[in-house]
Amino acid sequence: MSTDFSRKRGAVVLKADEGEAQLLRDLFQQLLQLLEPEVPEAADDDPLSAMVGIGTSTRAPADPALARLLPDAYGDDDEASAEFRRYTELGLRETKRQRAALVIETLAEPGKARPLSDEEAQAWLTSMNDLRLVLGTNLDVSEEPEEDWALLDELPEDDPRRLAHWTYDWLGALQWRLLKALT
Repeated sequence: MSTDFSRKRGAVVLKADEGEAQLLRDLFQQLLQLLEPEVPEAADDDPLSAMVGIGTSTRAPADPALARLLPDAYGDDDEASAEFRRYTELGLRETKRQRAALVIETLAEPGKARPLSDEEAQAWLTSMNDLRLVLGTNLDVSEEPEEDWALLDELPEDDPRRLAHWTYDWLGALQWRLLKALT
């Protein structure tokens, strides 16, 4: 792994080679696409609602990975969850998209050490977590890593899930390095 986070003169510093920077840009670009606001079921005729970002979505997304990123607020109250989602989903999607876009910006000059602002470091931390949630959901990662490693050992060498598992683990290692650099 050549992508690394370190701490120099009180700042977190990112360094990524071209290949890993491109992979990370691609992953975060896919996250941006996943978080695109859905086309509303019906146009909201209330201009005030549109102006302050109140949406029309009241149901969890059908895509399990997106539903993991945008979960119901109240597991035992569908009505309260629907109302909460209507008021917050657009803003949550936009915040997650802004953070992922900020991460992509920090990867503009691979090979060079780049100090990260506090905002950029936090964007990295939360966006990598979002990527891992998506991958983990798609891979059906369990609470028991030993089970996941056993499954991985059984997969044929050319199974695309091997690469997805590797990417999931690699992002976890990057998160750990960033957390270490932040402390």
